[in-house]
Amino acid sequence: MRNTEPVYRHNTADKIGVIVANLGTPDAPTTPAVRRYLKEFLSDQRVVEIPKALWWVILNGIILRTRPKKSAAAYRTIWDTEQNDSPLRLTTKAQAAKLQEQLNWFAQGKYVVTTGMRYGNPNMKDAVRELKEQNCQKIVLLPTYPQYAAATVGTACDKFFEALKDWRFMPTPRVIQPYFDHPDYIDALAESVKNHLATLDFEPDMIIASYHGIPQFAWDKGDPYPCHCFKTSRLLAEKLNLGPDKFKTTFQSRFGKAEWVKPYTDATLEALPNQGVKNVVVLTPAFHADCLETLEEIAIEAKDTFLEAGGENYSTVPCLNDGKSSIDLFTKLVGEATADWVAPWLENDN
Repeated sequence: MRNTEPVYRHNTADKIGVIVANLGTPDAPTTPAVRRYLKEFLSDQRVVEIPKALWWVILNGIILRTRPKKSAAAYRTIWDTEQNDSPLRLTTKAQAAKLQEQLNWFAQGKYVVTTGMRYGNPNMKDAVRELKEQNCQKIVLLPTYPQYAAATVGTACDKFFEALKDWRFMPTPRVIQPYFDHPDYIDALAESVKNHLATLDFEPDMIIASYHGIPQFAWDKGDPYPCHCFKTSRLLAEKLNLGPDKFKTTFQSRFGKAEWVKPYTDATLEALPNQGVKNVVVLTPAFHADCLETLEEIAIEAKDTFLEAGGENYSTVPCLNDGKSSIDLFTKLVGEATADWVAPWLENDN
C-alpha cells in the first residue's frame, strides 16, 4: 500500500535528505522487547543463511525461547537508565543532529538529516517518510558500517529501497560506499587510539582490532568483509607505526556451530597471557557507535576472559561515536556523495 502524497507542485524548493543508518536496538532491555527485536533481526535471510523452513523451526522453537532472556540481561548492563534508551540509538541520533548542523553550516539549510535502523525503531520507512514530508526529493543513505558485509550494508540497502517502494514520486536515491580505507576514517581511528593510550597508566604489549565476524562460508561465497577488515587494520597499523608483534586483527560475535572467519577474539585473548602478552588494548573498528557488542561483549566479557587467563591490564578504545573526527568524516562522505546536487544551489546563492 502506497503512502498518500500531496499533489506535486512545480517550482517548490526541495532539499537533500540524509539517513544515518545503523543496526538497530530493542526498545527496552526486557525479554519481550528483545524477543521482538531478535525475531526481526534473525529472520533476515542475509543475516542467517540457512534454508528458510529449517531456520523457522530453529528460530521459533529454540532461539527465541532461550536467547532473549540472556540478551536482555546483557542489555541491562549497558542501558542508559537516565535517558531510558540504548547507547546505540542515543549515539546515532546525536550523530545525525551534529551532522545536520555541520552540513548546513555551509549549505544554508539544504540538508535534512535523520536516522533509520535496519531493525527496530526508528525504522527505515519512517525515516524516508520524514524526509519526504520535508520535501527531500533526493536522499542519500549513510550506512555507518565502515566495512561492507551483506549482513550490514547489504541489509541497510535492502531496507532503504524497500521503503522507497512506498512512494509514487520516488526520491532520487544514493548510497555512500563503505569507507573502510578512507584516509579520514583511518586518521580518525588513529587519533582515537592515541588519545586513549594517553589516558592509561600502562603500556600495552599489543593492540587488538576486533571486528564483528561472519561465517567462513560467506567469505568463500564472495562477501568482501574480511578483506575490508584486514585492509583497515593494515592501514591503521601503518599509521600507528606498529608491526605484527604489536598489532593483531581478530573477529568476535560468532554464532552457531559453523566455522567463522578467524582468528577469534575470545580464543586470542585467552591464549595471549601464556605467550607473554599481559597488557592489551582492544578497539572495534567495525562499529561506529558503541553498542552491546562493544560495551558488553568486548569491554566486559572479553576483559574477564583475558584477566582470568592471566592477563594483567586490559582496556577498550571507545568507538568514534559522535566526536568531532567522526562528524567531520561523515560530513566529508556526504559532501563527496552530494557535491553535484548542492553545486547549483551554491552557485545561485552566490
